[in-house]
Amino acid sequence: MNEKTQRELIEFVSGAAEQLGVPGVAVGVLADGREGFACHGVTSIVNPLPVDADTMFVVGSVSKTFTATALMRLVAHGRVELDAPVHRYVPEFATADEITVLQLLNHTAGLEWKLGVDPGEGDDALARHAAELAATPLIAEPGGRASYSQAGFNLAGRIVENVTGLTFEQAVSSLLFEPIGLAHSCYAVNDVMTRRFAVGHNADADGKLTVARQWKDNRSNNPGGGVATSVSDLLRWARFHLGDGRTESGEHLLPTEELHRMRDQTVELRGTTLGDAFGICWFLREIDGVSTIGHGGSGNGQFADLLLVPEHDFAVTVVSNAGPDAGLAFNRAVVTWALEHYLGVVERDPEPLPYDQARAAEIVGHYENEMMRLTLDSDGTGLTIACAIKPEFRAATDTELPPDLPPATLGLLPGDTGDYIVTDGGLVGQRGFFTRDQDGVVTGIDLAGRLFARA
Repeated sequence: MNEKTQRELIEFVSGAAEQLGVPGVAVGVLADGREGFACHGVTSIVNPLPVDADTMFVVGSVSKTFTATALMRLVAHGRVELDAPVHRYVPEFATADEITVLQLLNHTAGLEWKLGVDPGEGDDALARHAAELAATPLIAEPGGRASYSQAGFNLAGRIVENVTGLTFEQAVSSLLFEPIGLAHSCYAVNDVMTRRFAVGHNADADGKLTVARQWKDNRSNNPGGGVATSVSDLLRWARFHLGDGRTESGEHLLPTEELHRMRDQTVELRGTTLGDAFGICWFLREIDGVSTIGHGGSGNGQFADLLLVPEHDFAVTVVSNAGPDAGLAFNRAVVTWALEHYLGVVERDPEPLPYDQARAAEIVGHYENEMMRLTLDSDGTGLTIACAIKPEFRAATDTELPPDLPPATLGLLPGDTGDYIVTDGGLVGQRGFFTRDQDGVVTGIDLAGRLFARA
């Protein structure tokens, strides 16, 4: 990475953050064997400190890549079998359904997206989460289809606990953070508060940014979304996954074949911008003829993206602290810019069809999962999609939750598969599809890899 490219990165990042109104951002790029960083803005609009490459952000579901890799270390040591039933390792997950470890890691277990319960902050949080999850109805037959599940990854974290005899957080630190040298990565708030960290921001009813008062989710969601880390650590993490399983000190942490097995397709995905397939945790996506692996994440007013291009030994990671529209838009713009300017890879969205009133009438209505509601509506000239936390769930919690997303324009894509694309707002570029029963009636919608059943 030469000085000119570094300057262009800094200029683009600063300009995009200013234009979109994001208080603080950090970007890291690995290209041609060299790292480059671009940081802009502040950690908080109330108590501002400059954001740098070591500033810690909550990276949400990027955390899943750590959980999956920790499990793969246990697989490599013969302590866990991917095709074994989960209840072999988690007796408290007492269910008649035969769900395998691999099905947790590629989101085909048929589990709900997320549980709306808080098992507390004690060392038994994941055990209690597993027991609660066992009593929750499945949304699909195990192995039948992919549907993104935070709850499934939290259950995978309980496997790590039971097999190692450590708390999940201690196990990941021992298995990954310490040997790889991720000095700015942890889970506990008490471990973060002595360092520089960013807080989330959300827009109020007048569009003014305010500090998000819930910094991260409860402890039972640590495996699926609880890591706090920096772009410098995320690039070190990317280097590890682009390598052969050795750490920078030469320790062979994971056999090369097991590390690279995580990039192999385990299940095909349909109609989502997240990817064309799941590997083991990773989203696999071909962009402009180039194969990529990656994962994104979101918290309360914080967003993160990590994308790797193995054939070019390239990685880009982005963290931002405003949401939902501004942070999502910023992250997507940076990843798109980096792919084009460093690799010449251009991502293009498909063009939707003109509005069709008859097709619109088939899909308008409400769609729900455990915590969220999607509302599809039509004004006779176009379709919109709105994403909201269920009012009853919002009323039942005593913690601050992210704001709802206002209606955004949605267009159907060519073909008879029911695919669609969102064309504006915070979800711009997101693709999904509608599912139908044997009689052709629309019964559900997939958004961001998650199934929402028609209400």
